[in-house]
Amino acid sequence: MHTFRSRALLVVLILLISLNAPAQQKQFRALLVTTTRGFHHESQHAGVLAIQELANKHYFEVKLFKDPNSFTDKNLEGFQLVIFLNTTGDIFDSAQQQVMERFIQAGKGFVGIHSASDTEYDWEWYTKLVGRMFHIHPQIQTAKLNILDPSFPGLTGFAPPRLWTDEWYEFGPEKTTGLNYILAVDENSYNPKADWGQRKGVGMGKLHPIAWYHTYDGGRSFYTNLGHMPTDFSDQAFLDHLYAGIFWAATGKK
Repeated sequence: MHTFRSRALLVVLILLISLNAPAQQKQFRALLVTTTRGFHHESQHAGVLAIQELANKHYFEVKLFKDPNSFTDKNLEGFQLVIFLNTTGDIFDSAQQQVMERFIQAGKGFVGIHSASDTEYDWEWYTKLVGRMFHIHPQIQTAKLNILDPSFPGLTGFAPPRLWTDEWYEFGPEKTTGLNYILAVDENSYNPKADWGQRKGVGMGKLHPIAWYHTYDGGRSFYTNLGHMPTDFSDQAFLDHLYAGIFWAATGKK
């Protein structure tokens, strides 16, 4: 009887300790922005689920941005990273833009996925944060990928000869200096020409980058062109690539 009571008391004591113990802190917190003021990508839902799963796997916290009024300095204090997932158009007012600028200037990070480069063209600071902005794209095609910087993690799944099907953006000129290109598409492996009437595309030539990172205005920025296709977000190569960018932007560590 005494043994049974002792065991019961021990179980109760363990439960009390576990209930009162502080929750283990996650690696970092990320705010996921999916606001669109233009084209809405079918892959957005798959992207949200994939990033939430990455958070579970790699032990960081991700919160979906829903209330526009919540984008304030105070509410962003606990975050280390803002992710723009297939955003389009002018999504922030001037006050929110200033919040975002202060966030990066405080040494924090940004990740832009696919059409994040088709967002906020008139916000010069943001265009420099992204690095290059979307100009045009041809029809969706399969093409070969080239790794430009194998020292950046998360690229082994793209080792040549790797074929990938996506919406290959042709980008405008660099908006800032110091862009570190890590992944490119081989224009010899697909037709880069596009004609949208007043806007035309002929490709970017020998160097057609589709992913890069850089430091900017006190913080960090990572961008990838991949992510148009819903199937991208179930491909392990892309998920490894995406998490490497998320981790670097949030922590500054490769």
